[in-house]
Amino acid sequence: MNFSRSSAPAPATLLALLRGRAHAEPDRRAYLFLADGETEAAQLTYGELDARARAIAARLQTIAAAGDRALLLYPPGLEFLSAFFGCLYAGVIAVPSYPPKRNRPDHRLQAIATDAGAKLVLTDADVLGELEPRLTHTPELRALQWLATDTIPGAEAAAWREPAIDGRQLAFLQYTSG
Repeated sequence: MNFSRSSAPAPATLLALLRGRAHAEPDRRAYLFLADGETEAAQLTYGELDARARAIAARLQTIAAAGDRALLLYPPGLEFLSAFFGCLYAGVIAVPSYPPKRNRPDHRLQAIATDAGAKLVLTDADVLGELEPRLTHTPELRALQWLATDTIPGAEAAAWREPAIDGRQLAFLQYTSG
């Protein structure tokens, strides 16, 4: 007796996995954000995540090339996931990091951007508004292309072009405290 869910081959990339789920189960919840670890604050279905990722990717495809590196600076929440998958959908290498704390210089972020060879920074409008005045003190970060992904209209998803990627391309760089 065969107990496997499907005889179809496993998707080769996270992009293929999400696209398949968005097609087969667009209204099924993909992610749930618990604001305090218990209270449901937001959710994304597979269809919603796919649409947001395609909109972000379409914008990225106009300002970045496949293989470029993007810092992802998000507070906890679902916009990070949309941006992460947007990077995957554009063939851009995601470099996640926490946004710097208020009114404190963050040399760690500058070091990560330099080491990773980041060309752009993805964040939300709130974080961008908080950081913009402080960028005058970090010209290296100010010189990067900054994009508030939560301001990208969903209609941009129609302009997305699937990148030529397979399971061998680098998807993200994770820096640790070590």
